[in-house]
Amino acid sequence: MKKIYYLSTCSTCKKIIQDLNLSNDFEFQDIKTTKITDEQLQEMAKLSGSYESLFSRRAIKYKTLGLKDKPLSENDIKKLILEEYTFLKRPVIIIDNAIFIGNSAKTVEATKQLL
Repeated sequence: MKKIYYLSTCSTCKKIIQDLNLSNDFEFQDIKTTKITDEQLQEMAKLSGSYESLFSRRAIKYKTLGLKDKPLSENDIKKLILEEYTFLKRPVIIIDNAIFIGNSAKTVEATKQLL
């Protein structure tokens, strides 16, 4: 499976997709228009090792909801990501059994190595 979860309005996601030159054999899912399902999120967490690895603490809602001052369990994090797409670290790229999460240069480079 080759899939990318991204946000079409995010300039960073667009730049990464262009930089990686992802082909048509990738399935693209804009997480704003097509919500992530529980099953999809479980698959991502299985590949990454945790829901926390998929969770973005940079989301504006993270601060506005005061989440930085609360201890969050894996179930809390899962629920937050399913309720609000902005809590998913983006982009998430899955290539077979490998998962690449976020937009760091190191992650993008690792993705390039597998393509």
